Amino acid sequence: MKNPFRNRFRRWINRRIPRSDVQSFSQKNIFILPTGAGLVFGLLLVIMLLTGINYQNSLIYLSTFLLGAVFVGAMHQTHRNLSGLELTLVQPGEGFAGDDIPFRLRLKAGRDDAIAILLSCEESGLAPVYVHSGRSQDVTLPVHSAHRGYLRPDRVRIETRFPFGLLKAWSWVRPVSAGMVFPRPVPAPEAFSTVEDGEESAEARSVEGNDHADIRPWREGDLSQRVLWKRFARTGQMVVADWEGEQGSPYWLDFNAYPGADHELRLSYLAFLVNERGKSGVRFGLNLPGQIIEPDSGPAHAARCLRALATWGEERPRDTMAEPHGTRRKPIGNSSQYAGEGQA
Repeated sequence: MKNPFRNRFRRWINRRIPRSDVQSFSQKNIFILPTGAGLVFGLLLVIMLLTGINYQNSLIYLSTFLLGAVFVGAMHQTHRNLSGLELTLVQPGEGFAGDDIPFRLRLKAGRDDAIAILLSCEESGLAPVYVHSGRSQDVTLPVHSAHRGYLRPDRVRIETRFPFGLLKAWSWVRPVSAGMVFPRPVPAPEAFSTVEDGEESAEARSVEGNDHADIRPWREGDLSQRVLWKRFARTGQMVVADWEGEQGSPYWLDFNAYPGADHELRLSYLAFLVNERGKSGVRFGLNLPGQIIEPDSGPAHAARCLRALATWGEERPRDTMAEPHGTRRKPIGNSSQYAGEGQA
C-alpha cells in the first residue's frame, strides 16, 4: 500500500511543481506542517484548555490563548519567510563518479528577508542561508554521484523553520538542466593505440616486422594477455612483454586498445590518461566508437574529452526521468550491454 500511495503523491507533486530551472515560491507551491516540537506544543495547548475549562481558571485561559496566538503568528511568519523567494539553478556541476557534484544555485529574496533557509538534495545539505530583502546570494549544493553520465536531481528541497521551529514550510525545485559525471579514473595499463596517424605514428613505431619485446615486471593494471605465463610457471616471476610491433600512434587514446577489459573499465582507463595528459600539456586525441576527437592540447581539450567519456552511450534525461546518482545504474562488470548504444 505504501508504494502506490507514494507514486500517487509523486505524480501530484510533479503536476503541481513542473520542471524548471527557475522557481518562485508562493501559496500555490509552499507546504507547511507542524514539526515534532509543534505537535507537542499543540498538545500542551489542548491540555491547558481542558484544564482551564475544568477549573474555570481565568489565568489558565489567558495563558492558553496567548500561547495559541503565538502559534498562529509563528505559522504566518514561517510561511511568509519562504513566500516571494526565487530559486534559480545557475550552473549544473561536473565531476568524477563517486564525488559530490557541485550545483550552483541563486537565492533571491522578495519584499521580506529570507531567514534560515535550508537547501538539501538526497543525503547532502547546506547550512542555513540568510538573504536580505531584494538581494540575491549564490550557494553551491553538493549532489552525490555514483555512476558516470548525466546527473539531474529529481528534487532540490528548500525549507525553513523560522522563527521558533514549531512549524516547517517547504517546497521543491525540479531542475531541467543536468550536470555531468565523468568516469572514475583508474590507472591504465600500458597499451598501444590501433589508430594510425601518418608520419607521427611511423616515427614512434618500430620497423614493420620487428618482433622485439621488452620484458619488464608485472604491474597492477596490466592486462593478463601480456603476462608470460610459461615463464611464470617455470620461474614463479610474473613478467610482461611489451611488443614493439604492436605500437600505434602515441598521440591517440584509443577505446580499442584494451580488448580484455569491459567497456566501463576502458572508459575509466581513458579518463585517467586524459587527466594525466591534460596536466602535462601533451597533445593527444581520443578515439571512441562512433566519435573521434582530433588531437589537441590544453585544459579545454581535456574537458571536452572527459565530457565525451561521460556521455558515451548515454541519452540526456527526459522530463519524466531522473536518476538520483547519474544515468549509469549498473556496476562496471555488467556494462557490456551498452556497447551497441555507443556504436549506433
